[in-house]
Amino acid sequence: MLSYYAMKVLSRLVCLLPHGAAMVFGECVARLAWIFVPAKRKTLAREQIMRCLDVPAAEAARIARASAMRFGPMLMEVLRFPVMKQRMHDYVTITGAMDEVCAAVAGGHGAVFATSHSGNWELMGGAFACAGLPIVGVAKRQSSAGMDRFINEYRTLVGMHITYRSGVREMFRMIDEGWIIGLISDQDPSLRDGVIIDFFGQRTNAFTGAAAIARRCGVPIFPVYIHRAPNGHHTLTVEPGILVEKTDDRAADVKRVTQIINKRIEEWIRTYPEDWFWLHDRWKSVREESM
Repeated sequence: MLSYYAMKVLSRLVCLLPHGAAMVFGECVARLAWIFVPAKRKTLAREQIMRCLDVPAAEAARIARASAMRFGPMLMEVLRFPVMKQRMHDYVTITGAMDEVCAAVAGGHGAVFATSHSGNWELMGGAFACAGLPIVGVAKRQSSAGMDRFINEYRTLVGMHITYRSGVREMFRMIDEGWIIGLISDQDPSLRDGVIIDFFGQRTNAFTGAAAIARRCGVPIFPVYIHRAPNGHHTLTVEPGILVEKTDDRAADVKRVTQIINKRIEEWIRTYPEDWFWLHDRWKSVREESM
């Protein structure tokens, strides 16, 4: 648990800094960390960007580096949750189809938020919770028990309820009680758990959780994204809801809606390419399948 206490101490120190100074410190940390990113991983990111966005190598390298640099300020914002939670509206503005979301919650049937590794997704969940929405964050268990305890403690600190990916029954129960399930939908799952769709014009394995849960529970899916402006303020965008048409072919229903979600994610990434996590090997399972 040494890592837990180390992060708690670091959080207390960062909370003593003015917000702007903490962001500058985060940028410095990111620049230092970039030096130690393996060359193979940098090459992977650059090649994925060139293939997806059809840009030259120099521009792809710039986007890859900018994508990694945002993790410094992102970490600082998470560490500053204890001081940010009281004035979250000073840091994040929520726009878009919030009236649809509120109507879904008021109806007592819940909803699904589908998002990606763009911008500060941890801050996104906190902003929604601080705005009064009943948010359930679906987390991946960290390899370090101390880090797992720390990040989940800070997620609950800002008002989120956390469950692990294995807690499917809990998700169904809570969504039936009117909670909103937040799912990151842009990772490369195993071929057993995913479905093949088109993403940036490529055959891509995609996570089906959002479509499957929404179909099972009869609730809408809202694509949500967050973007940090140069002045440090975040805009959280809620797109209009997606309803899952329920036919006799469950697999086709899930695949169709998963494709729609990923098309929305792709459009957002094209708008803010520096915001996405390009260092993730998005096409690994499809590549390994063909070997």
